[in-house]
Amino acid sequence: MSLINLNNSDQAIVMNSIRYFFALRRLATILAVATLTLSLLSAVTGTLLAFNYQPTAGGAYNSIKQIITEVPNGWLIKNLHDIVGNGLIIISLLQIVVMFLGRQFRLGWLTAWLGGIGLTLTAIGLSWTAMILDWTQLGYWRFNIELGTIEAIPLIGKTLRAILTGGGAITTATVERLYTIHSYILPLGAIVLAVIHLGGLLIQEREQKSVKALLKNPEKYLAEVGQNLEEAELLQVSSPLQ
Repeated sequence: MSLINLNNSDQAIVMNSIRYFFALRRLATILAVATLTLSLLSAVTGTLLAFNYQPTAGGAYNSIKQIITEVPNGWLIKNLHDIVGNGLIIISLLQIVVMFLGRQFRLGWLTAWLGGIGLTLTAIGLSWTAMILDWTQLGYWRFNIELGTIEAIPLIGKTLRAILTGGGAITTATVERLYTIHSYILPLGAIVLAVIHLGGLLIQEREQKSVKALLKNPEKYLAEVGQNLEEAELLQVSSPLQ
């Protein structure tokens, strides 16, 4: 049964449902813009912090302290970098929920889904690799516990620990490796995935012109659809048999 064959009451219910899902999909696009903005802001603030940061076991803590206390506006950049990192995780997870509620799990949304999930994992990775970069007692022992969990992974656990730490123990090599991943690999990946995610949503937005027309003027849209269907039926009836 098509929408134009429903009575006014049923049409109102269907229209409200369409408005609900369309609003969620529009919200998903807005959140995608927010994630891209946060990814860029995280890269910019991280670059500013890198000018004064020393990725060494002893120098990391002292350089962070120097940034906060001596570098002009260093405390602001450091706090902004931390807030943006946490915000990126929250917005990315919220984006997944909004896309699910908006029933954006069809094949046409595959690009947006892959970009969004990849971006969420990358944001979590950025937070995880920053755990040891300030070289505090809390960060050190948290990372040590995380390494124990990683080492317990069958077959590849010990290899992963060696790759992350640079030998097994937490030393300057560990800080340097995590700093490289945190500062170069993951930020670039986050920006690329955010662009892919937003691009996938924008492509779907363009393909929903009929929905926008329906929401803008339901009566006119339904009348045009009904007229086109009637014309198609007349052409089918009047066409000669093959």
